[in-house]
Amino acid sequence: MSCVLLGEYYWLEPAHAFESFQEYDVGLIALAFLQGSFAYGGWNFLNYVTEELVDPYTNLPRAIFISIPLVTFVYVFANIAYVTAMSPQELLASNAVAVTFGEKLLGVMSWIMPISVALSTFGGVNGSLFTSSRLFFAGAREGHLPSLLAMIHVKRCTPIPALLFTCVSTLLMLCTSDMYTLINYVGFINYLFYGVTVAGQIVLRVKQPEMHRPIKISLVWPVIYLLFWAFLLIFSLYSEPVVCGIGLAIMLTGVPVYFLGVYWDKKPQCFNTFVDKLTYGGQKFCVVVYPAEEEKQAGGGMEERSPLSEEGEIDVGVQKSADC
Repeated sequence: MSCVLLGEYYWLEPAHAFESFQEYDVGLIALAFLQGSFAYGGWNFLNYVTEELVDPYTNLPRAIFISIPLVTFVYVFANIAYVTAMSPQELLASNAVAVTFGEKLLGVMSWIMPISVALSTFGGVNGSLFTSSRLFFAGAREGHLPSLLAMIHVKRCTPIPALLFTCVSTLLMLCTSDMYTLINYVGFINYLFYGVTVAGQIVLRVKQPEMHRPIKISLVWPVIYLLFWAFLLIFSLYSEPVVCGIGLAIMLTGVPVYFLGVYWDKKPQCFNTFVDKLTYGGQKFCVVVYPAEEEKQAGGGMEERSPLSEEGEIDVGVQKSADC
């Protein structure tokens, strides 16, 4: 903002702001949207922890309505500050735009920028780990993942196995050396599922209009989102077919896992025994049990699924988790 106030707005003038350094390509524009929208991807993470919110039907929409405009305001003005201090060529050549920006404007205090970026990244990762682990927790509770991931710590009530699984998955993603390729992988698959989810909302609104909906919005917004979604995915696939194809292939690896782990219900006894032993070992290592509320809803069914119940330890753990 200080650069703008000082009159450094050359690259913000319309005559220069829309100056093209290469031929326009709709595929590259879609890819730019895909990569840029990655920074705004946190809008949906709060939905993962709805069960842990106080009065979620009021606080969830309120948090989203407040956070999205606030984050958009901060990000847009941060990019305006970068453009006022750096030329497009400098932006493209820099491996860390914020650090280069600090070196040009802050002088001896430029060390503040990398520390600020690191703290911001740490906060983002912390929030992502906190929320993403609830995906695995909920999936396991529905029977789509190993039952160990649906367990919580007997004292802290945190889904430790799901958190560890999230950690391992994250480390595997970091095996790629190109961060932009990883963003394309994740961004393409994320938006694919976002679109399917939003389309499902429209289908349910048409087929089951009388369904109870604590949070209800106009269908205009899902339709607008789907139009933008179609543009983003189609032209991203056109621009980077190999990268998007690899992302699709990674996603499709879950199909055989689903058929082997979920759909196939007549597994050999030796396989079930092996899984039970792994679950039992994981429970002892992480000190976790099924949540007490699941125990009550299932009417004791959860006890039969837990290897620890064979030794009478599950009752103690469930009783402890009920105190949380």
